[in-house]
Amino acid sequence: MKGHTNKATAAGLLIALGIIYGDIGTSPLYVFNAIIGSRIVTEELVIGTLSCIIWTLTLQTTIKYVWLILRADNRGEGGTFALYALVRRRRKWLVVPAMIGGAALIADGIITPPMTITSAVEGLAILPELKGMPTSTIVLIVLSILTAFFFLQQFGTASIGKIFGPVMFIWFSMLAVFGLLHISDDFSIFRALSPHYAIEFLATYPHGFWLLGAVFLCTTGAEALYSDLGHCGRGNIRISWMFVKTTLLLNYFGQGAYLISHLKGVHVTEQTKQAMGINAFFNLMPEWFILPGVIIATAAAIIASQAMVSGAFTLISEAMRLNLWPRLRIRYPSEARGQLFIPAINFLLFTGCIGVVLYFQKSSRMEAAYGLAIIVTMISTTILFANYLVLKRVNPVLIYAFLILFFIVETAYLVALMEKFTHGGYITMLIGGVMFTVMYVWFRSRKIKNRYVEFVRMEHYVPKIQELSNDRSIPKCNTPYLSHQCR
Repeated sequence: MKGHTNKATAAGLLIALGIIYGDIGTSPLYVFNAIIGSRIVTEELVIGTLSCIIWTLTLQTTIKYVWLILRADNRGEGGTFALYALVRRRRKWLVVPAMIGGAALIADGIITPPMTITSAVEGLAILPELKGMPTSTIVLIVLSILTAFFFLQQFGTASIGKIFGPVMFIWFSMLAVFGLLHISDDFSIFRALSPHYAIEFLATYPHGFWLLGAVFLCTTGAEALYSDLGHCGRGNIRISWMFVKTTLLLNYFGQGAYLISHLKGVHVTEQTKQAMGINAFFNLMPEWFILPGVIIATAAAIIASQAMVSGAFTLISEAMRLNLWPRLRIRYPSEARGQLFIPAINFLLFTGCIGVVLYFQKSSRMEAAYGLAIIVTMISTTILFANYLVLKRVNPVLIYAFLILFFIVETAYLVALMEKFTHGGYITMLIGGVMFTVMYVWFRSRKIKNRYVEFVRMEHYVPKIQELSNDRSIPKCNTPYLSHQCR
């Protein structure tokens, strides 16, 4: 298993692109749209938030997950419960952050498919012949995709999983190409590479701190890097991340340059969005490519959703193994590594996704609920990983430096995201709360049950068992016509 975890191969790199980068890879669809919201587009807004995006991807994804947390593998497996399994003997209370993180990750699995697929399908409204497309039509398309998506889960992804990697390679290449085409719109966008502009933006821009909630959406898929460690391997993830991060940044630079050169001074409202066809992502494409672009974006969004759903199945499976979730029937639809299907969880996710789409209807409204679940998971992972470092006898100064840095960063994001609580964030907390309650009640129930279980030594009963076994007068099976064969 160690060799698998550390070795990088060409096939492994392609698999990594298809399995783990769907969520973080589709973030350009909605991050800048969430940032500009209903605001006036200015250089300060675009460059300041772009600088925040760059350093969020660097701190949260590259340093924390790719460089540090991928080191903590449990026999090649990763994820919240795999990390908990490594440290649970150190402190009993660590089960609480593990359950909170797991519950939040399931909640994220319910928010991710509606958010990404809706963001992709909304690109159709940019087409001149479809401009002004009613929201109900987009909702109907999204519901149809989600219904087919969850129905097909029972058959596994072995047959279509092979195309995930190539499709995501096309997606990331498309991000890079359209980003590069528009960077020349305003080369001053490269100022965002300096963290000075991020700090200045947070300190001086009106309500700039609260925009961290929108900025955080750029790294929501970081937890998947660790959760899918067992499927791809550490080496494949680290090398493929360099390609993925480059394409993401190129696209963000392109979006920023386009916004400054074409929309500077425009007050973005729902009316101007519809009248001018404003969409920070799809505006990078020439008109003739928008329809193919929407198709590719929708395919990438479905792959992102598949990663989250497969991750939820794996998470529940691990939770059952650790006695943190009630026993459910598990099916294995194919012989592919890590392939499993849990009908009850599939129905739960399907019902939740349909409810989210019907309740919010637009991706701009879903942004409020999106992200809050993942920041909770990230904080839980920080706590568990710090305890892992203690077990590995890492210098305490480095452990405290890790804790202080990421607690400051993640607490800032949590506070900023809580501002969206009343606008839809409560949905995430409600779903996560229900999941946590199920885990906690089951965990406590098992503890109570174990108090009344008496363990005895078998050697005291061996003579009696042997005596019973040797007694030929007692049938050893309960079927009358076979009793003579069981004596």
